[in-house]
Amino acid sequence: MDYAVLTNEYDSALASLIRENLKAHHLDIPGTVYFDAGLDHLSDFYNNPGRAYYVLLHNNAVVGGIGLAEFDGDCCELQKLYLSDSVKGKGLGYQMISFLEDKARSLGYRQIYLETHDNLQAAIHIYQKSGYQEIPRPDSVVHSTMNRFFLKQL
Repeated sequence: MDYAVLTNEYDSALASLIRENLKAHHLDIPGTVYFDAGLDHLSDFYNNPGRAYYVLLHNNAVVGGIGLAEFDGDCCELQKLYLSDSVKGKGLGYQMISFLEDKARSLGYRQIYLETHDNLQAAIHIYQKSGYQEIPRPDSVVHSTMNRFFLKQL
């Protein structure tokens, strides 16, 4: 498996992967990325300074993705970590988080924040095992349905 920087050629496959995951966890509801206007063109958002998104490819097919964007000063937000069901359970979530944390450090970030939902218990487990500490809900939450918030020092 290989990482590739998100470009418009992967936008459609990534949007489908995200929607499938959210629907499977009953999060295809308002207040989640499922309904974000830019979901079908994420490369437009991530192709800016201080942001990055990487797709995980297997045989040139998108099987995962993970991104980061500026959050607050020297803190970035880990965003949109998703995996295809076909590759879940192989430790790739941990690998992708570690990969993204290295990228965040290289961009000068010293902290990484994330938000998630109780329905995503496997993701919460991975975040906790990766050293993320739960914090109170920040004032700046964009996806109002999210109800769990984590922070890690890099």
